[in-house]
Amino acid sequence: MMPPPANHHRRRHRSFLSLALLLLLLLLFFVSSVTAAELPAFREAPAFRNGRGCPKAAAPDGSGDPTIHIAMTLDTTYLRGSIAGVFSVLQHASCPENIVFHFIAVAHRRHDLRRAVTSTFPYLRFHIHRFDAGTVRGMISYSIRRALDQPLNYARIYLADLVPAEVRRIIYFDSDLIVVDDVAKLWGIDLGSHVLGAPEYCHANLTSYFTHRFWSNPAFATEFKERRPCYFNTGVMVIDLWKWREGKYTEKLEGWMRTQKRHRIYELGSLPPFLLVFAGDVEGVEHRWNQHGLGGDNLQGLCRDLHPGPVSLLHWSGKGKPWLRIDSRRPCSLDSLWAPYDLLRRSSLFSDN
Repeated sequence: MMPPPANHHRRRHRSFLSLALLLLLLLLFFVSSVTAAELPAFREAPAFRNGRGCPKAAAPDGSGDPTIHIAMTLDTTYLRGSIAGVFSVLQHASCPENIVFHFIAVAHRRHDLRRAVTSTFPYLRFHIHRFDAGTVRGMISYSIRRALDQPLNYARIYLADLVPAEVRRIIYFDSDLIVVDDVAKLWGIDLGSHVLGAPEYCHANLTSYFTHRFWSNPAFATEFKERRPCYFNTGVMVIDLWKWREGKYTEKLEGWMRTQKRHRIYELGSLPPFLLVFAGDVEGVEHRWNQHGLGGDNLQGLCRDLHPGPVSLLHWSGKGKPWLRIDSRRPCSLDSLWAPYDLLRRSSLFSDN
């Protein structure tokens, strides 16, 4: 029996390659379709304009710049919360056109996220800065809740590297909060000699934020000896980026993350390094600017009430997020305060998830 001619093998090889190419194209089309469909759809927000008393331009020497810079992370999981947060800031701002948002996102979803923000806020001044998850992946150790272990949760450590060098001051906001006051009031606080400003809670017991290994090791336990440390929540911070760079605070935070990998000295993601570096050296801000803990604890997310006193910002830190509880038809009473800022289109494929 004679073997088939060589051109027969070539035809079969070309047919196989054509089929493989077709299957690859179909797979890429399917993946791109699914990826595009992952993001929910939002209603377009109204245009927010400055009032008559708002300054319109910076002074020639750069002083008196009216721009307010706000940083937030942006990802698919918390996008709905981020959109609500932006909407709340703009709705209560006295000069909304003077606000610039700096969104921090990982590379592979930046274009999709940009479209989502642009379609929802056509007039918004914003930038999306690329965060390389590999920067911190090797320094992250597991915590008591998976959401705290995500690389983007550590992006706040790198704000000074991610935003333009000319930005001196920035407000960092988590993606699970709403602002119900003029953000210019928070922006205008005097940091004095401090790098960072945030609401402090000096009655909190810092012992619970670190493991027995930390407190039993004299080299670690004496870290707070020469200062009066107070707890502060890192979901709301006003940061002087120039002082941050000068003091090399990113490197200091990374140092504690590396120590954590070796010795397991805490359980709560990116918060303890901030306490180790800054607690006792924070410019105190009124508590009204971070009514935190509304998401309950980090394990069960039970309903909680507001703290006593006035409220300028509500923060659903903790496991329970208002959009998830609303969709599951098991909301907490305070979730009704978040709902008016939810711009999700109810016709969205994912509105009932």
